[in-house]
Amino acid sequence: MTNTKALPEDTRSLVYQCRLPLSTRTVNHLADLLRRHLKAIRSRWRILPPGKIAVIVLAVLRHDQRLADMAGGNDVSESSVRRWRDELIGLLAAQAPRLDRALKKVAKQGGELVLIDGTLIRTRRRTGKADRRNYSGKHRSHGLHFLALTDENGRVIWISAARPGRTHDNTAARHDHVLAHLRAAGLGALADLGFRGLDNNIHDPVIVTGYAATRTHKLTPGQKEANRVLAVGRAPVEHGFAHLKNWRILTKLRTDPGRATQLLRALLVLTNLEVNR
Repeated sequence: MTNTKALPEDTRSLVYQCRLPLSTRTVNHLADLLRRHLKAIRSRWRILPPGKIAVIVLAVLRHDQRLADMAGGNDVSESSVRRWRDELIGLLAAQAPRLDRALKKVAKQGGELVLIDGTLIRTRRRTGKADRRNYSGKHRSHGLHFLALTDENGRVIWISAARPGRTHDNTAARHDHVLAHLRAAGLGALADLGFRGLDNNIHDPVIVTGYAATRTHKLTPGQKEANRVLAVGRAPVEHGFAHLKNWRILTKLRTDPGRATQLLRALLVLTNLEVNR
């Protein structure tokens, strides 16, 4: 016969409330997206309603809440929260625009140029030789490299697939054929010095970068002024990255790098919902 003792009262789980700084529009969009998905797959049952599931997933993405904590606070299993997160990330990522369509939309709206830049999303350091390519010497950290385009106002319109952290901006841009897509859409792009050499067309350049000083060649006053003007024009791209990185799940990715592309594209959709409200 086994004696079972009741747990002391002070060992019960404590639940607290936390403010989610997102608009109702974003929650409703996510909930409607889930409802349509459930209807499409003819699944009528979830342990929680779509609106509640949307709030839980947004809390995981915005505040980087641990799955076990969200599960315990909502009386569901950790595997359920993980399944909901992955399901909604996939649905959102499917709404992210392709590069050619994003550029054509900018041109159709009367835009003349876009801003291009690369960024590193830090990840946990993993053991083994396979993780060495994720080390970025520039940032002195392990991570994944992403290339992004924004419009002139800093709204992120496209984001690339995840690549190893050591990837150079030019390498990523060539892999995605960014230059060809820009020419096809009739748009120009402002970029930093990391993209020098990407566009070698002297007579009709599409990608504009600044001037770089060398040991034997100092910048002239005119070149310095051109760099200053370019820096002012490129400032909105940093604002776009700042909006994207407000999602604290990107502080240090713990997800599988293979799923990082879907995650970033899902956050791109959510970011634009918030910025354009």
